[in-house]
Parts: sequence; structure tokens; C-alpha cells
Amino acid sequence: MGHGGRRQLRLLSRIDQPTLIVNGNNDIVIPTINSYTLYQHLENAELMLLPDSNHGAHFQYPALFVRRVIDFLDVEPNETS
Repeated sequence: MGHGGRRQLRLLSRIDQPTLIVNGNNDIVIPTINSYTLYQHLENAELMLLPDSNHGAHFQYPALFVRRVIDFLDVEPNETS
């Protein structure tokens, strides 16, 4: 990784906002390894890797995705409507 990449990773560590990273474990558009990298460098991140899925993982597992987002946002299910 070049100098610019290391600098960007250092900048990520300054973000303290809770972050939910969602990716499929077989994403060829945004390689899954990038999600691991984000997770490792964001102080307050959670990683959700969906199995046997690709770039549209949230469409492939909509119910699981929505439940996880509701949990992440700490929203009661009846508050979402």
C-alpha cells in the first residue's frame, strides 16, 4: 500500500460515528476484503457479511438486512412505519 493509502486509513481511525458495514461475502464490485479493512480501521464499526451473496446482498437477504439495520439503529420495529 502506498503512502496515500496509509494516510486514508489513518483518517478512517478519526471517525467515531457508529457505522454498519454491509457486504456480501462474494462481492466482485467492492471486494469483501475492503469491508474487513474498513471494520479494522473504523473505531465504532460493526461488520455484517451476508453469506453466498454479492454486491446486492441487502436485496438477496432483505429480511435479515432490515432486522440488522433496525437493531443497529436501536429502533423499535413499530417505529419504522
